[in-house]
Amino acid sequence: MNPMTHAAHLFGPLFSDPESEALWGTARFVDGFIQFERALAEALAEAGVVDHTLAAEAVEDIKSFKPDLTKTAESVVQDGLPVPDFVRQLKAHARPFALPAIHTGATSQDLIDTTVSLILRDANAQFEVQIAKVLSALDALNDTWGNATIMGRTRMQAALPISVSDRIATWRNPLASHIDRLKALRPQVEALQFGGPVGNRASLAPHGDAVATALAKTLNLSNPNRAWHATRESLTDYANWLSMVTGSLGKIGQDLALMAQQGVDEVRFSGGGTSSAMPHKQNPVRAELLVTLARYNATQLPAMHHALVHEQERSGSAWSLEWMILPAMVTATSTALRHAEEITQSIDSIGKFTP
Repeated sequence: MNPMTHAAHLFGPLFSDPESEALWGTARFVDGFIQFERALAEALAEAGVVDHTLAAEAVEDIKSFKPDLTKTAESVVQDGLPVPDFVRQLKAHARPFALPAIHTGATSQDLIDTTVSLILRDANAQFEVQIAKVLSALDALNDTWGNATIMGRTRMQAALPISVSDRIATWRNPLASHIDRLKALRPQVEALQFGGPVGNRASLAPHGDAVATALAKTLNLSNPNRAWHATRESLTDYANWLSMVTGSLGKIGQDLALMAQQGVDEVRFSGGGTSSAMPHKQNPVRAELLVTLARYNATQLPAMHHALVHEQERSGSAWSLEWMILPAMVTATSTALRHAEEITQSIDSIGKFTP
């Protein structure tokens, strides 16, 4: 799902993050589908739609189910989704007695969107840790070099001297605010999707809301008061957050690349990129990557705005556009945070001390 890894053998380490990419793998989605179906069977019993004994049998069958993923891959182009074949296989695997508690009241979008919510919950926990690590590295840099002096520059021209601490503050403060904003965003994007065929839970009336409440509780997701099949503003707002994070990191990278220029010499790194033709060079590779990843996410963001336009109660084209864009943006953000931590830790000196 991540187009940046197509050239993984040569360029992958520049643009990929294995931990983040694993969140979007086939195994993770299958696990999410299984979690959903188990929780749904239990929720149907809790809401009184099916008997508890029947639901328990359904849960046993769901737990023992191993889908034929080759078969699912063969049918996905025809169905447009992996869920129809997944559910067909699951129902064929289950005992007939348990079928009323399997996938009842749900639709494919409920499984996929809820699984994405579960994935984003893991990604967000990872982001909080990663941003905290970058902030810690910047604090350590400030403790060591904050009193040193560099030339302040406006419009890329020398202006007046400033302290290293002044510049680090422009790097640090946005990242700290991004953590606060993420905490506010998490309940919006870590949300249950449960609306049934046309998004109104009518197939389970009058138990739809009760099933949703029990389902959200089991999955530890927030529970919107209605399905968000065709209203995708929360995910677009989240994509904007991803772009803002990489944009803030790109500013750090751009500053460091300029500070490392020969003749400016305001920062020195341990290690650095080499040139095939000019062995005297030490290229600020990680700094440049922060700029590249910022521009990548900024380029993807408009596509998430295009995905806002869902026709009627569900869109195939707008919805599937998200599947291409959002995983790549999450991976780009995680990769940028890793590079930011590593480049900050690799700084040997910055600025010049004044007596």
